[in-house]
Amino acid sequence: MIQRVQSVWLFLASLTLFFLLILPILTKQSNTGDFWFQVGGFYQRTNNIAHRIESYTALFGGTILVGLICLGNIFTFRNRTLQKRIVLLTIVLILALAGWIASYALKIPGGIDGATFNIGAYLPILSVLFCALAHRGIRKDEQLIRSADRLR
Repeated sequence: MIQRVQSVWLFLASLTLFFLLILPILTKQSNTGDFWFQVGGFYQRTNNIAHRIESYTALFGGTILVGLICLGNIFTFRNRTLQKRIVLLTIVLILALAGWIASYALKIPGGIDGATFNIGAYLPILSVLFCALAHRGIRKDEQLIRSADRLR
């Protein structure tokens, strides 16, 4: 059934991944201007004018892809085994995405010293937590169906 609790957890996991597209991950202030890193690339603000220094299209596309996999997994509710496998795959992909983001964040101009981590840095962790809760919900559904089959 699509209205089960794991659908809510999977939706929240995909929502946090999509928020990762627009929220800054890392900011740093320097005497040449403010730098910040989003999944889309590095940005700099000088004289109240923001412009993109470097673009990361592959990272942006990878984040969208993982979010869509998580969102599409909601509709595999009829095959719980497949849904559990896709959730585990999504967790692995989110962790790989977090590593990829961290490798780009280390390339911020002037180094990572003195940089502040924003809300975007914690969203992959939150998304993994939501996927783990979805996996738990799918497992509980399987147990409920097995116990109902024993009663027949």
